Amino acid sequence: MSKNKGASPRGAEAFEEYYASVFAERWQGLKAALLKESEPKEFKAQEGAAYFLDSASVLAAISLPLEKANKILDMCAAPGGKSLVLASRMERGASLRCNERSFDRFQRLKKVVAENLPASVQERVQLSCGDGALLCKKEDASYDAILLDAPCSSERHVLNDPKYLAEWSPARVKSLAMQQWALLSSAFRILNEGGHLLYSTCALDRAENEGVAERLLKKFPEARAVPVQELFAAQEKGRKEIAPFFDLSLLPKFEEKTLGFSILPDMQGGAGPIYFCLFQKASAK
Repeated sequence: MSKNKGASPRGAEAFEEYYASVFAERWQGLKAALLKESEPKEFKAQEGAAYFLDSASVLAAISLPLEKANKILDMCAAPGGKSLVLASRMERGASLRCNERSFDRFQRLKKVVAENLPASVQERVQLSCGDGALLCKKEDASYDAILLDAPCSSERHVLNDPKYLAEWSPARVKSLAMQQWALLSSAFRILNEGGHLLYSTCALDRAENEGVAERLLKKFPEARAVPVQELFAAQEKGRKEIAPFFDLSLLPKFEEKTLGFSILPDMQGGAGPIYFCLFQKASAK
């Protein structure tokens, strides 16, 4: 790691020091779990083709309440796994918009939707390519449910890719947290009163997770964070949907944060990492 005055630390040594300071004695075990190859679960939307994704990702997408949600948005949808889960869960007559800001990733999203959703469901799915952070400048509140799986540090991928690991810097965490806040605040502005917004990342650092979620509560008095206990107690149907993909005996081991909770692979049988927090927008009085 560079010791030059004013130089930003980067690379494997900087990565190691940073996360060892965050997780202390837990870091070595967590790092070992992150380095192991994950075991994706098969998801199939009705008669569509099978798609494989992390079981924690399925759990996140199932945790967004869709009852009476007529208009649904997946704000950062690529590569498309969570979109498939949402599309398979939405009520008859509801519609889903899948948005992605990266044109290359948008092409992947289109392919996943075309190959893995039956035609009857695709008819109610709209695809768009644009920056979710700018949607609030173009649209008024109109969505009943929004999933924001925000771009993040994705440390599991960084650890397993020498190129990205060599380029890693703590400055990336700060930069991504700023982008995540722009997306989250935009999503909340276009959420209908009474609607739900699920914010998630696959990042490890608090700055990208509950740090961003806390800003929403400070900025918008009408935002309410749904407690973890309430989230699952109110979703008996959701628990049944989760069961084929996630060991329900692991639910008590979720790591509850000041807001939301995390699923980390060293404690959840290799699943994750993922963080998510569910918000509801208060109705006007």
